[in-house]
Amino acid sequence: MSYDQAPPPPGGGTPYGAPQYGGPPAQDPGRTMGIVGLVLAIFCNLIGLVVSIIAFNKSKQAGFKNNIALAGIIVGAVLFVIGLIYNLTVGLPMLQNMGG
Repeated sequence: MSYDQAPPPPGGGTPYGAPQYGGPPAQDPGRTMGIVGLVLAIFCNLIGLVVSIIAFNKSKQAGFKNNIALAGIIVGAVLFVIGLIYNLTVGLPMLQNMGG
């Protein structure tokens, strides 16, 4: 009796063993910081804007897309500009009227 192919391994298993799966999927290193940046952008515009930019860049370097950090950048920038315009148009004249 001759074999054209090698005989199957004992036990009827596959010759390569059980499939090996990798560890848990990689996580975005800037995800938590992006959430913190978004929340800070609502209450402390400039600080939230800076934290969101850092989180966005950290995620980008790791190959992830961090939409939460991007939202923090947008919210922080828009609210900062609105606050700046308000302070220059309303706050500054009000302070000048109080002093004189």
